[in-house]
Amino acid sequence: MNSVSVKDLKAAIESKLATVEGQFAVVFKSLDSPKLEVYIHEKEVFHAASTMKTPVMIEVFDQVKAGKFNLSDSILIKNEFKSIVDGSPYKMDISDDSAEEMYKKIGQWMKIKQLVYEMITVSSNLATNLLIDKVGAANVMNTMQGIGAKDIRVLRGVEDQKAFDKGWNNTVTAYDLAIIFEKIARGQVVDKKSCEEMIQILKEQKFNDIIPLYLPKEVQVAHKTGFITGVRHDSAIVYLPDGRRYILVLLSKELENPEAGVEVLARVSETIYQFMKNQLK
Repeated sequence: MNSVSVKDLKAAIESKLATVEGQFAVVFKSLDSPKLEVYIHEKEVFHAASTMKTPVMIEVFDQVKAGKFNLSDSILIKNEFKSIVDGSPYKMDISDDSAEEMYKKIGQWMKIKQLVYEMITVSSNLATNLLIDKVGAANVMNTMQGIGAKDIRVLRGVEDQKAFDKGWNNTVTAYDLAIIFEKIARGQVVDKKSCEEMIQILKEQKFNDIIPLYLPKEVQVAHKTGFITGVRHDSAIVYLPDGRRYILVLLSKELENPEAGVEVLARVSETIYQFMKNQLK
């Protein structure tokens, strides 16, 4: 066995995070060896940014299983949504969205499964809001509560400025995101087949500058990132070539230098990977 203990690993992570101005939370949990886990500020509340898109995906699959609609059903692409504050209409700003291609499809129909794919892999805000309109934010939150992610708040879609100004934001904790990803990894949310489909979508994530950045190519990462001003997140199931798996959630806020924040989180991911690799030596 490796001489580096979990206690040493936690100290190494904390010392890395201390080099960057900001607040951080970390959950690392092996799915094969129960004692291999690290929790740092795991119950601290963070703005969810795009990490709330994973709960939305789960809710979509849950409602499909309940027979409310099919993944092959289509939704009309529109850019008008209602604020949760007063029902007033607002539009998404293409310049604030990481998936500009979706805006070329306004007025067309897209399959729900394709919208889920766009929401997760390129973090389309437009796809997210269309899906939240379809399944209901309150239902997303109820489902999260039902699986034990009790502190997650999914109140609204993206870019609802009136709600933002009132502080009505979607929030997460590293602890809750870890619960969600573990349930998906173990096939314990919706059903096993749905979990396999969700994992496949998460594995096709296009933003790979945090958890996967310094990992070897043969390591697969099923993950969802999130970023807004001063915030950089990543949440994942990591698959090692030997079949072992672990959950890793890295959250940050109040970053003075977001690039430095991303770099240190990517290095934390690398440190955890090396720790896991050395467990077998």
